This record gives sequence, C-alpha cells and structure tokens, in this order.
Amino acid sequence: MQNIHIFDTTLRDGEQSPGVNLNQLEKLEIAKQLERFGVNVMEAGFPASSHGDFEGVRTIARTVRNASIAGLSRATKSDIDTSWEALKEAEAPRLHLFIATSPIHMTYKLKKSPEQVTQLAVDMVRYAKTKFPQIEWSAEDASRSDLDFLVQIIEKVIDAGATVINLPDTVGYATPAEYGRMFRYVKDNVRNIHKAILSAHCHDDLGLAIANSLAAIENGATQVEGTINGIGERAGNAALEEFAVALGIRRDQFPFSTGLNLKEIKRTSDLVRKLTGMPIAPNKAVIGQNAFAHESGIHQDGVLKHPQTYEIINPSMVGIESNELVLGKHSGRHAFKEKIEKLGFSLTEEKSEEAFRQFKSLTDRKKEVTDEDLFTILTDIQTAVSDVKKYELLAYQVQSGSINLPTATVALTTPEGLRAETARTGKGPVEALYNTLEALIKEEIHLTRYQLSSVGQGRDALAEVHVKMTVNGMPVSGRGSSQDVLEASAKAFLNAVNRVFYGQTAKVLQTANS
Repeated sequence: MQNIHIFDTTLRDGEQSPGVNLNQLEKLEIAKQLERFGVNVMEAGFPASSHGDFEGVRTIARTVRNASIAGLSRATKSDIDTSWEALKEAEAPRLHLFIATSPIHMTYKLKKSPEQVTQLAVDMVRYAKTKFPQIEWSAEDASRSDLDFLVQIIEKVIDAGATVINLPDTVGYATPAEYGRMFRYVKDNVRNIHKAILSAHCHDDLGLAIANSLAAIENGATQVEGTINGIGERAGNAALEEFAVALGIRRDQFPFSTGLNLKEIKRTSDLVRKLTGMPIAPNKAVIGQNAFAHESGIHQDGVLKHPQTYEIINPSMVGIESNELVLGKHSGRHAFKEKIEKLGFSLTEEKSEEAFRQFKSLTDRKKEVTDEDLFTILTDIQTAVSDVKKYELLAYQVQSGSINLPTATVALTTPEGLRAETARTGKGPVEALYNTLEALIKEEIHLTRYQLSSVGQGRDALAEVHVKMTVNGMPVSGRGSSQDVLEASAKAFLNAVNRVFYGQTAKVLQTANS
C-alpha cells in the first residue's frame, strides 16, 4: 500500500473558523494530541499574522518532536523571516508559502499578470530555501486556475527549491472528476514533478471535500491536508478523521495507508470540540453522537444479530469504548494517575493534585464519574492560565421562579486583588447573572453567543457552557463546566474576559524578553 502523508491544519485553517480563539496553552494541548494521533505535518499557525500566533507557533515548534511543524507565509520576505524565527527550533521546520494562481485572483486580488506572479513565486521560494529545508508551495485557488499555467509555474518553483506542491480547492468549487483530472494533468506534464510531493487541500463548500481528497490520491497526490472535525473557514475543510476511516474501511477501493492511530480519533475530536467551542452535529460521520446509534427496530435487530448488517465501522476502531464507571470515591492517587496517563494527559505534580481534588469533589456529588467527566476536568486544568491578574468568582446566588423577578448576587475579586459585589436582575437567571458580572467588570463587554451542552448523560451530568463575546472590541471565547448550569455559565463568562488579560501579559513578557 502507498502511504499518504497527513498534513493537519486544525491550528491554522481550523482556527480561522469564525469565533474560534485559542490561547497558547490550548494550541499546545491540541498539538500534543495531534502528535499522539500521528499526523506527519501540523501547520501550527500563521506567524506573521499576530504576536499571539507567532508565540503559539514557536511554543509548538519547541515542544513537538514527532511531526514536522509548518507555518503559513505570504509571498513576502518579511513573512518568511518571521516564520523562520518562529520555526527554527522545530525538529523539522517547514514553510507553507502561498500565492494565488487563478485568473480571478490574479486580476482582482493581486492585480498582477501571470508573468509577475510566476516571478514573485520563484523569487520567494528561492529566498525561503536559504532558511528552510522543506518548502510547501501552494497555488491558491488551483482548482480554478489554467492547467497549462499551473504546469509552467510549478516547474519553476520546484527548480527554485519547493519540495511539496499543494493544489488547493480553495473555495470548494471542484467536483471529484475535475479535481482528480487536475492532479493527473500536473503529474503527467510537469517535467520535474518527481522532485516534489503533490498535496491536496479541499474545502467543503459543496460537501465534496472528502470525495475530492480521495480523487486526488487516486490521481497522484501523496499528501492530504485537512482538519479535525472538518472545522475551518466557511463550510470547513476535509475532515481528517473521515478521510482516515474511509481508507481503513474501503481498502478494496483505495490501496493507501496513513500512519494515523485511529484509536485516538475520539479523543482528538473531543479535545478540538471542547477547546474551540465548535459543536459536532449528531449525524456527523465517524464521530457524531448518532454515528453508532440505531433507533429503527429493524436496524437494532440486525445489529444484534451481526454488527456489520448496519454498522460498517466498529466503534472501538475510532476509540469509542463503553462509558462505564472509571473510578469511584474510594479510588486513590495511584489509580487516578494511571487514568490520567491513559487519557493522554501529562500533568505537573501541582496540576495533578488539583485534578485529584476536583475528582474527589465530583464523586461526592455525582453517582458515576466517567471518562468524559475526567476528560473535561483534566482539559480545564491543563489549559488554565496561572500567574496572570484576572477576575475570579468568589460566590454567587441567583433567585428565580415563575412569580419572581430573576435576581443575581455575585462576589468576585478583580485583577487588582479587590473584592467587588453587587446584584442585578434579568429576564431569566442566566441574563441576571451576566448582567451582574458585567456590572462588576470595568471592561466593555458585548455577548454574541451562548451555548449550553451536557457532558455525558443523566440528570447529574456536567454542564458545559461556551460563550463568544467582544471585550474592549477584541473578539474572545470562553468556556466553563460544572454540575450547576449557572456556575458553568459564570465560569465561561469570566474565562472569556480573562483571556484579554492573558494576551496582554504574554505580550508584556515577550517585550521584556526581547
């Protein structure tokens, strides 16, 4: 079987999803899980786009050792220089350099002739080669580009030093037949194509991202790019978990393999969902809540008699196991540490103790503590920002009912270390709580989204809240979890506000160190 390289862009293209706002610790946690998942390349961000992205990419480059770390760059020397500074400590640094090649992009966006675009691409690849051992060159909007022009420019950028040629379906316009034909044409007509890897990068605007990715590898591509859960701009990217499982299940049609550990799919998907706040549709292929659920009596009967009558994917293949009681109130630290490691977390001694305390507290209130509960606790602790001035919740009380005006009283500490307390009303308990928090916080806040979900099932399930808001004009997101919906709501609100302080502190520290 031919091996297909997997290029994950969850932390770059995926983070460009509207409303997604990851801090450095969250990016690093996802990167470590992607390493466990077994991706060959992870695009950690766009270093030149912001200070935060630069620091996030550099932190990942310093930490991850079993995957090539890439950074996106426009065709400018300043972008290339910034990317090198962020990536130079990586085990296998890679530059992802792009320029548009379609007539509509060259005419209206770049305002350059095909000859000017070609010269710029060649010059920038040649310059980047003085720094980077691996250069992936992308022909933005390749699927709407002239094929003969693609052949000409690809030949020249390979001669200049490009080692990977990416032909993206940037706006999700191509059909599988068209996309596959483009790869075959390039494969057959570019004289030096044997010196580079061909890569596919598909968007899902017409729901064809996976079909197009499969068409690409059937026609010469040996690298596929995508994101976990298919997140990304607009309708998202090709979902890597769907691509990998499709290859695993339909080997009779696709004689290709990947180095991915499919049993890490569920954990990777859950982590990305939780940290990005992007929910997964119940009917989502491979990892949706209903992917292995059967309500029809005929289907249930068939599955009981033989699973493959209606279930072509074994749930254990993607890491979905029975959600039994994992630990009890009498479990000790040793058993708890083993469970932490099994769930894929590596905590400091201090964070491990905090996780154990929260676990013990949960066992006093919850009948069954599942892997999902522990995953939530551990993720929150691992990505919590310490040593930063922030707002902290001390106490809250909400009175609400069908004949009472919902009223919330909140006490918290401010970033200056002062205690503040007040009460406000609202049309409902959550609005009363948020009105009170907003009255206590001096920042200008505008809530744009509130999302409530449960972790697991049952009346004692943990509540998980994700919010999106602007704080002093800056878009941020926050999350919180608790058995109490209102406490989870308050945590999510403060988590979002505090991200502004985290970003400011990180910038001050970087300035001091440079």
